[in-house]
Amino acid sequence: MHMKDYRTFGRSGLVVSPLALGTMTFGAGRWGSDEAGARAIFDTYVEAGGNLVDTADIYSGGDSERMLGQFIADSGLRDRLVVSTKSGFPRSQGHPMHGGNGAFNIRLGIEGSLRRLATDRIDLYWIHVWDRTTPAEEVLQTLAAAVTRGDILYYGFSNTPSWYVARVATLAAAHGLPGPIGLQNAWSLVERGVELDLLPMARELGLGMMPWSPLAGGLLTGKYGREMLARADQTVSLPDRATGGGTGSGDRLSGDNPYGGMLFSARNFDIVDTVREIAGELDITMAQLALAWVLSRPGMSSLLLGASRPQQVIDNMAALAVQLSDEDLDRLDTVSVLPVLNPYFIFQMPTEMIFGSQSVTRRLAV
Repeated sequence: MHMKDYRTFGRSGLVVSPLALGTMTFGAGRWGSDEAGARAIFDTYVEAGGNLVDTADIYSGGDSERMLGQFIADSGLRDRLVVSTKSGFPRSQGHPMHGGNGAFNIRLGIEGSLRRLATDRIDLYWIHVWDRTTPAEEVLQTLAAAVTRGDILYYGFSNTPSWYVARVATLAAAHGLPGPIGLQNAWSLVERGVELDLLPMARELGLGMMPWSPLAGGLLTGKYGREMLARADQTVSLPDRATGGGTGSGDRLSGDNPYGGMLFSARNFDIVDTVREIAGELDITMAQLALAWVLSRPGMSSLLLGASRPQQVIDNMAALAVQLSDEDLDRLDTVSVLPVLNPYFIFQMPTEMIFGSQSVTRRLAV
């Protein structure tokens, strides 16, 4: 596999590269790159053949979108790149209409992103987070109307439960409206929850998957030791985390980030140890091994990667050439296996237990 191994995203005609460039690091902020550094990262990615760039309205208070729009305009490659952005988290505090998934905020979010990106369309638009409030019907109508206007071409859902996405997709099919084409969720060796419900739903509905945080915020690079377990209970407020505001260190998994509190566990450090062992045996970096595992997963469309410097882009792209043996995959799958949960264990029963001792295999139409 290489960067020009393009593929369609889900059941759509949108053609993307296997690695997407995440630009949360573009702009001032806790994990930010200045304009010169961000431009170098962007140039390195597109020169390698990457064509999918992802941002969000809240990243660096909108500076990520502004920088990305400028870089795209200067490159003259707008019609060769897929531009992806999102809305849902609050763009300001004290005003509930500037967050969530209601028609007001989605429309406002799209208009603001179009201005900052200096473009006439958003190729792939994401609902950044489920607000647990807005009816699926309203979200569908708002996004379908945006497609009709030409403001966006396709849309998908990030950090949203499978039943809600399935409802939107089903309503869209029933009413002849454009439906979602993809999902954007955390997926890595230490975070495999998407495999319980979201991936089976995506296969059924023809949705592509753009995994975020495949390195688990850096945990799978080996940069953290078990001493971090003592800091796992430290948290930061949701507004600070969502907007990149607040104080604290620039370390994404330091005690000021609740994601670190979720990831620092004895089980996850066992996974890190196995990644370190196999990476050493293959003479590759831990990051390349962790990325290669996600790239090998069925249902993976385009893997979302962030970078703080150009060399990280180059190092991450090397994962495309890594081929894991069945033995390596088995070791990784075994150490990271999901817990047995109700009702998912029932779905793993052999079909013979359901079809009277006879084996039945589902064949999907091509």
